[in-house]
Amino acid sequence: MLHDDPHSADTLDLAAIRARHTLLLLGLLWNRDLARVDIARDLGLSRSAISSIVTELISVGLVQEVGTRGSSGVGRKATLLNLNTRAAALLAVDLGASHARVDALDLHCRTLATQSVPHDIQAGPRATYALLHDLCHDVLRAARLNPAQVALVGVGIPGPVDHDTGRVVQPPNMPGWDGENVREALRTLLGLEVLVDNDANLGALAEARFGAHRGTQDLIYVKAATGIGAGVLLGGRLHRGTRGGAGEIGHISINEQGPVGRSGNPGSLESYAAAGVLLRLAEERRAAGVPSTLPTPVTLASLLTHANTDPLARAVWEEAGHHLGVAISTALNLFNPAAVVIGGRLSQAGEVLLSAVRASAQSRTMRINADRVRIDLGTLGGDAGVLGAGAMMLDSLFTPRGLPHLYGIARVNQSAHDLAASRAPPGLGPSDPAPTRSHFPPYGGVS
Repeated sequence: MLHDDPHSADTLDLAAIRARHTLLLLGLLWNRDLARVDIARDLGLSRSAISSIVTELISVGLVQEVGTRGSSGVGRKATLLNLNTRAAALLAVDLGASHARVDALDLHCRTLATQSVPHDIQAGPRATYALLHDLCHDVLRAARLNPAQVALVGVGIPGPVDHDTGRVVQPPNMPGWDGENVREALRTLLGLEVLVDNDANLGALAEARFGAHRGTQDLIYVKAATGIGAGVLLGGRLHRGTRGGAGEIGHISINEQGPVGRSGNPGSLESYAAAGVLLRLAEERRAAGVPSTLPTPVTLASLLTHANTDPLARAVWEEAGHHLGVAISTALNLFNPAAVVIGGRLSQAGEVLLSAVRASAQSRTMRINADRVRIDLGTLGGDAGVLGAGAMMLDSLFTPRGLPHLYGIARVNQSAHDLAASRAPPGLGPSDPAPTRSHFPPYGGVS
């Protein structure tokens, strides 16, 4: 229902309209180089309106002219425009149960520099922040960037996150993190704007933008590793729920009389198919007489390596796939997605796991929800976390609210590039800027 508002303006906000047109233009250039005439046609705007916006984008360094396209015989050649993907840098942080990774990205989410190290998330916030401080510093130095050239930091967390605040909420697999405000802690530590989300949500963004199902509007990404979570994309937008807790598929009870998992829920998916559970299952199956050449004790690496060749490993993955399929069938019947993508370390088991998931899910799903869905393994591997963080940051920057911030960072980068070019010795061109020094305040701990 519409309500009259005596205080509302009767005129259109011209600045908001221009910002919208600017974002549509940038979206086109993010996908490919275009001439002004192409953009005018695609957006249904006049050439003069497009030229005005392009002039502004060139002035701040977000767009550049990159040569010409030949005419068809009559008229002059068209100048091609290109999104300057180095106009702003992004820092993508992928935190897992047993690793920490930081990448510096350009605006196409291509990696400029990366660092990945083993890290136990159960070491707690202080140890994790100290590590991230050092990794971010090292990555920026390797990418020859200053913090002032970074538009955003995007962080993926292996647990429930209140997206609006960046606060971790009762994470079953992250003792010591409950209530921790990761956004504020890292903002203080790095002096940069920070976005935080659950790692499965970021996996969904990554697969929908960069994976085999790119462009899919309704997609569920299931991350199966130490824990099991899901990111739900509906109508092209993440469905986070009221606080960000949507998609906790690992804590759905698939057997109300089953064993209690880390979440405390009896018969939860994680109590049947999480990584640690599968190691115990393998030992139980071996004790029951299933033949195997796997080492004693069984390791996750050996289960993955021999998933399709060792009888014990195959039995474990078939059982895990069956349980995953039961939970996925629930998601299919609830959301009717076009695709379900399985990622995380357990997806490395490959075809034996996927076949079991498909058989279990399809047999439990209504035909209207099963007929057109694709259930596949993820294609992005270990890059899903940083690519998802990159997609999250792009979705924040390419908005009316984020655009002024992007302009500001682009101007800083343009100034740094011009200064580097002016100081460069002969033979060092603008495409190879002189080294810059990156510096964060020394880490003193975050309370």
